[in-house]
Amino acid sequence: MSLRVAMLSVHTSPLHQPGTGDAGGMNVYMVELSRALAEQGVEVDLFTRCRGEGAPPLVELAPGVRVRHLHAGPRRALPKEAMPGLVVPFSLALLKEERRYDLVHSHYWLSGQAGRIASVGWRIPFVHTAHTLARVKNASLAEGDTPEPELRVRGEHQVVGSADRLIANTADEAEALRSLYGAEGARTEVVRPGVDLRTFHVGDGRAAARARLGLPADAFVPLYAGRIQPLKGPDVLVRAVAELLREAPGLRRRLLVPVLGGHSGASERGSARRLAEELGVADVLRPCPPVRQELLADWYRAADVLVVPSRSESFGLVAVEAQACGTPVLAAAVGGLPTAVWDGVTGLLVRGHDPVEYARRLRWLAEHPEAVETMGAAAVRHARGMSWRVSAARTVEVYRGALEREVGQGRRHAPAPAAPLSWRNEKAVAQV
Repeated sequence: MSLRVAMLSVHTSPLHQPGTGDAGGMNVYMVELSRALAEQGVEVDLFTRCRGEGAPPLVELAPGVRVRHLHAGPRRALPKEAMPGLVVPFSLALLKEERRYDLVHSHYWLSGQAGRIASVGWRIPFVHTAHTLARVKNASLAEGDTPEPELRVRGEHQVVGSADRLIANTADEAEALRSLYGAEGARTEVVRPGVDLRTFHVGDGRAAARARLGLPADAFVPLYAGRIQPLKGPDVLVRAVAELLREAPGLRRRLLVPVLGGHSGASERGSARRLAEELGVADVLRPCPPVRQELLADWYRAADVLVVPSRSESFGLVAVEAQACGTPVLAAAVGGLPTAVWDGVTGLLVRGHDPVEYARRLRWLAEHPEAVETMGAAAVRHARGMSWRVSAARTVEVYRGALEREVGQGRRHAPAPAAPLSWRNEKAVAQV
């Protein structure tokens, strides 16, 4: 299907390093999906905000995929709380583009607001992928974490009501869109994300990966890879490690817990390192900065298990990436993780976030290396069924459905906003 798609990401660039700031699985998703779409003949322009980081206006990411930087607001990094006020300037800059598109596909609710405006101005269909939902996140907050504001909740309702098609990562997310936001079933499609099997694969195995990374060959290595923020649950892992060493102090001599990731947002509240010091387990933790995908694959290969204790997770791309590298996953049974991880076969799922439960499973894995090997082999087979090529093919089907709806049923557009969005300007939000 020959298409030209405008893909939108207002608050984070596809070029940003995953695991830093607001960059994470969504950034990987956009890049990999766009590449796979281009391989199927779809041209993709990824629009994001220029932050004055020296990036040129246009970056060729891959054949058929370009990143376009639009001037909207100050040319510097801004907190996510300031982003609603930039939606309209971003949208106006977008509408000045001379290139014509067949469809607009937005990611995250802020981009969804811009996508609504663009679809009206260009008179083209509007597809949206939420990635995370405020109502779901607010139902799973860590103690002391800040809830998503009502402004976002209402904004998500508006986007859900306006999109010609909604793409959910899992059936659970599709159900949340329907039950919490009133999404129409006929306009909601499930497209499971994929994994880049060219990057994430078994390679030359655990021993070789540990040698390259300078890790002890006989260590027990539970790995954390993700942003350091309460929603991702690094505190659960640290507390579980403390409990594990209390129950099995002999493990201390060979326990090594790498924590790969940067702090999300301006605050380092809930720092895994600080908590580890308080609990007396800082000696087994190894904080590491986020790394490029090729090196991340080596960390997956080197680990005995990837730990994903998230309190909310739309899918959990890291879980699939690790499995593709032959590493089982210990994860919270939330969001899309039960889809990503085959409980008891490719990893273990934990209901709730009790550190004692995580510690119990970590001890079992440490004492049963043969089970780790068996799960790892099953994990590779499981991950092979999740390719971006398949995800792109399903996404093209969704695009086709949105275009057919435009022809067969006409468009249902809401009026464009008359004033910029602001955390305090609720009247402007209502007009979007």
